Amino acid sequence: MNIKAGIIGGAGYTAGELLRILINHPQVDISYVHSNSHAGHKVFEAHRDLFGDTDLTFTDKLNMDVDVLFLCLGHGKAAEFLEKNPIPEHIKIIDMSQDFRLNLKHTSSTGKTREFIYGLPEINKDQIVLAKNIANPGCFATAFELALLPLAAGNLIKSEVHINGITGSTGAGQALSDTTHFTWRNNNISIYKAFTHQHLKEVCSTLEKAAKSAIPKLNFIPVRGNFTRGIFLSAYTECDLDQGQANSLYKNFYKNAAFTFVSDTDISVKDVVNTNKCFLKVEKYDDKILVTSVIDNLTKGASGQAIQNMNLMFGLDERTGLNLKPVSF
Repeated sequence: MNIKAGIIGGAGYTAGELLRILINHPQVDISYVHSNSHAGHKVFEAHRDLFGDTDLTFTDKLNMDVDVLFLCLGHGKAAEFLEKNPIPEHIKIIDMSQDFRLNLKHTSSTGKTREFIYGLPEINKDQIVLAKNIANPGCFATAFELALLPLAAGNLIKSEVHINGITGSTGAGQALSDTTHFTWRNNNISIYKAFTHQHLKEVCSTLEKAAKSAIPKLNFIPVRGNFTRGIFLSAYTECDLDQGQANSLYKNFYKNAAFTFVSDTDISVKDVVNTNKCFLKVEKYDDKILVTSVIDNLTKGASGQAIQNMNLMFGLDERTGLNLKPVSF
């Protein structure tokens, strides 16, 4: 029997990626795509790449005859949706916003509580398999955490970490703003939210759980890139490991990971765009370890990882439906 899925907030980029993958998922039927602003319109009118693939129509009605709900709502809107729309406990929820990533629960005004599991399979796979609700990690957080988790778990982060991350314009969402408009973004680059990015708290929480202790300061400089999708992140910190030890640490940590791979050669965004993969490269320079991490912000950083989590929750191989070709050529 196929999994019946509903999508809430179906007009944005993450929902478009979900639809693109789920339409071709061998064990999923999309029951409905909810959108107040697009109700009555064909899904392919908002997601033009799906023209010819689906005749689904957006609806503003909720249907509880589903197995899983994907919440593709803006930050702060997921908690509001759950408050206004009590969802039966048997329906699993995968939330794409940041609403439950830190407190990992939602308590309604009636006193009912939903417990969430942080959906990073590389460290929480066993919990995800048993979970009823998932808080899907943020895009920068995913690239960031996968870059540093082996060091954190080995209690090897002994000094401040310096991180630079450049992201594509889709990371800012579908609504246009001064800094996402083509004429501004093209042939341009800029820093935003230096040292204050909202994913820092999420990253710190994850790394400290892995280290079982506080970690030194994370100095993060996010950068707007002049491309549409992908994240290229580099992080460095002082470390006593030599090159061989660092490579062994990372390869052993991710030896059973379905989508995270440690490369001995240079990596680039094009290697992973349109896939659910994370590529890492570890290098030793004098007394410092440099880790480079690349992901697609819309797949491994959002919708692909959500489907990976869904697969685990329903007892499927986590790779099911996620054998996606990169756009490297």
